[in-house]
Amino acid sequence: MGKTKRKSIPITPQALDSLAAPLQALQNLLGQFDQQGVIIGGIAASFLGTPRYTVDLDAVFLLSIEDLPKFLEMAAQQGIEPRIADAIAFARQSRVLLLKHVASGTAIDISLGMLPFEVEMIERSQMFDLGGIQLRLPTSEDLIIMKAVARRPKDLEDIRAIVAKQPFLDKKRIRFWLEQFGEALDWPELWREIEKLLLMI
Repeated sequence: MGKTKRKSIPITPQALDSLAAPLQALQNLLGQFDQQGVIIGGIAASFLGTPRYTVDLDAVFLLSIEDLPKFLEMAAQQGIEPRIADAIAFARQSRVLLLKHVASGTAIDISLGMLPFEVEMIERSQMFDLGGIQLRLPTSEDLIIMKAVARRPKDLEDIRAIVAKQPFLDKKRIRFWLEQFGEALDWPELWREIEKLLLMI
């Protein structure tokens, strides 16, 4: 069982009320977990780039498989529960924990971070105010790196929007990590493809 279709919510000041409760719950969970995570996905892209529609919430936590039972206990305290019966077994295979904020029905996908880049991304993350809610988000550079690796059409649009809004990006950092990922994924042109988008600055 994967994601179910939900009405997309525009990330604008007027519409944030619809996401306020699940976002606050997710940020509270981060606090319980000693801030060892960061909120990504459409929320981060909308704040660091241009507001757009999103379907659910996404985050990366530095979690091992052994952490999951305790993590789910902590999540339950925030009204967040698994949205499939075998969530831990699914996470063992996919390294994604499928959750939901029960009161709102909002889907929350937690990626289990472990890569050096993910550790750095969380160490470099910052608190931002989004409509009165304090959220831990990645830097613009690190969100670009993540979206460059995912490279779906909406990810490329998000990169363009971030570049347009953030003219003083650390291109050396972006290049370093995209060359690393390009080598690991046997995708040597990855950096060059994204460099073209960065030249829009």
